[in-house]
Amino acid sequence: MPKVAYDLVHPEHRCTSVVFASPHSGRDYPWTFLRRTVLDQHAIRTSEDAFVDQIFDCAPQFGAPFLRAGAPRAFVDLNRGADELDPALIEGVAKAGHNPRVASGLGVIPRVVANGKAIYSGKLPLAEAKRRIDTYWRPYHEMLQRQLNEARALFGEAILIDCHSMPHEALDTITRGVKKRPEVVIGDRFGASARADVVERVEAAFASAGLSVVRNAPFAGAYITQTYGRPSRNQHAVQIEIDRSLYMNEQMIRPNGNFNAFRRLMRQVVAEIAVIGQAEDRLAAE
Repeated sequence: MPKVAYDLVHPEHRCTSVVFASPHSGRDYPWTFLRRTVLDQHAIRTSEDAFVDQIFDCAPQFGAPFLRAGAPRAFVDLNRGADELDPALIEGVAKAGHNPRVASGLGVIPRVVANGKAIYSGKLPLAEAKRRIDTYWRPYHEMLQRQLNEARALFGEAILIDCHSMPHEALDTITRGVKKRPEVVIGDRFGASARADVVERVEAAFASAGLSVVRNAPFAGAYITQTYGRPSRNQHAVQIEIDRSLYMNEQMIRPNGNFNAFRRLMRQVVAEIAVIGQAEDRLAAE
């Protein structure tokens, strides 16, 4: 089993309502899991948001906590609901209403990784699925909500930045005819998960760094933004998807020659996003 459910890095002085989190960058693949999968150690990593935690790990330097997953996405997907169990993978799970994520093999216990490659040769016991959810999924989400609650108590609001990466080809279908290919997709569930001015300033932080940004297509946000985005309660959630080719070799799953430069660029972006949640900045805006 993966050693921890999550890793939380606190800032020395919490001065912003922003919380950064990376639910898909876990890379602790225990041998008990690897011997169960039909994939090799490289293929099993293809659904992982590799190195996203390193790109955003500067957040505590700007007064924001940073929460990152301990368990890999192929083991348990923290961006799915605990009830999104796949009857094609988990024994004893009855078919319910159509859920496209579950149907495609991407439930809370994934059946496939990237390109639809099956992880297992057979089914898993329901008890195993529940053990993964209880040991990794629930602690991560409990800590995430705790950080948001603390932000609201301290600053009157909470802003979750849900950090992800996307394959370069993910935007192929929406980039035909555009002058500059999008590099970042911001998801706010079409305005449902965050107040407009919050999303505008998150977008501006990326744009000021020279990155091309689009909203909600093809990624509007999944379980996390849907669950934690509650603008009416001053709790906002914004999903960030970054083109992996900007900083890594996708085929080899390792940093490319631009990794350090991109990490420095993202330091500027993270700093600007953290400012959004600072009390003095909000007062000035009002």
